[in-house]
Amino acid sequence: MNAHVWHGHVTAKSAVLIGCTALVLGLTGASAEAGPRELGRQVLGANDGWGSEGAGTTGGSAADAEHVYTVTTWAEFKAALKAGGDAPKIIKVKGMIDAVSEGCEAFVTDGYDLQQYLKDYDPAVWGNDEVASGPQEDARVASAAKQDTEIKANVPSNTTIVGVGQNSGILGGSLQIKGVSNVIMRNLTIEAPLDCFPKWDPTDDNKTGAWNSEYDAVVVYGTDHVWLDHNTFTDGRYPDSERPVYFGKVFQQHDGLTDIVRGSNYVTVSWNRYQDHDKNMLIGNSDGLATTDSGKLKVTMHHNRFEGILQRSPRVRFGQVDVYNNHYVVTEEQKDDYYVFGVGISSQLHASDNAVSLPAGASVGKVLKKWNESPLTAENNYVNGKLTDLIAVHNAEIPGETLQSGAGWKPTLRTKVDNPKALPGILNRCAGAGRLH
Repeated sequence: MNAHVWHGHVTAKSAVLIGCTALVLGLTGASAEAGPRELGRQVLGANDGWGSEGAGTTGGSAADAEHVYTVTTWAEFKAALKAGGDAPKIIKVKGMIDAVSEGCEAFVTDGYDLQQYLKDYDPAVWGNDEVASGPQEDARVASAAKQDTEIKANVPSNTTIVGVGQNSGILGGSLQIKGVSNVIMRNLTIEAPLDCFPKWDPTDDNKTGAWNSEYDAVVVYGTDHVWLDHNTFTDGRYPDSERPVYFGKVFQQHDGLTDIVRGSNYVTVSWNRYQDHDKNMLIGNSDGLATTDSGKLKVTMHHNRFEGILQRSPRVRFGQVDVYNNHYVVTEEQKDDYYVFGVGISSQLHASDNAVSLPAGASVGKVLKKWNESPLTAENNYVNGKLTDLIAVHNAEIPGETLQSGAGWKPTLRTKVDNPKALPGILNRCAGAGRLH
């Protein structure tokens, strides 16, 4: 772990990436004082979403030289997070850091064996009336605890984490932005953590059973002022489509990519790429948290690209969430079982100026999913290049889930709003890690 300031050297970039840099800096208003290449010193621009509320989001931009770190291993990364407490710090991730470099076998303890686990809890043997218990379940819990300790990394207040160059990030780690304030993450490729020890719950899914997993790639929990920008979030080497099936259910080893929960507030999520994942983003994770979440969970999502994401982009409870200028690409494999916007309890979703690309035969009405009676605003959204009233189409196609229009508020913290017809091209070129230098 090095305590020195890194200065990127000039390299030849394509006209596309140079154009993306100029475009994004113009839209975000990112601090230009330190120059466009010193990502660690940039702050969220004025009026750029809920994260700019009040004093805004500055992360570790004020770090002194002793609190600037370049890391190349998971151990170095976790050490840098701990160093200096809440003093402003900049952590530069160089290359792809693997949090599970020794594989799942490194966490196995107390005699856990998947094949024995499958024999013990086979519904033909165990049934579906009681949750799993006994030696193999105890061993699974102990093994899971070892993984939990290793792959979770706690991010302190006043921290900026940036990827160096075009191919830097974290494989299999879970970043916990929990109970802190003022955090920035940019230019990172994040491969979702793989739960090595999913739990079989025989009583789940109407007593047909289900595999349940832990670990979000990034969780924002009880935290205010966060900026997630130009990151790529993906299942990477371990897509759900390649997970095995046991007891007739997919052996689910992934949870969320970016969950924002438990009274978190003032978050801007911009210019990221989300791809090839099932349960993407919860904003508010329980219907029973009104005392914690009401009046908070203010989140802005803009200029993000979603492809191969099955659901929750986002699913919202309680929060005033502004979702504009995003592009959603639903794949052929997902068209029969997808939704984009989940309308949950007391949510105040304002979704406008977005683009949705659907394959032939996909239901436009499924773009919206009603979980609770919460009016939303959905204006100037385009589906396959055509202006579409998402609420009207949803109500016509799915009359059993009639949605009401009118979120009851109008976003004011916005930068430039692009024409939704231009979003597929803009975001394909400019969203995600490696596209801001």
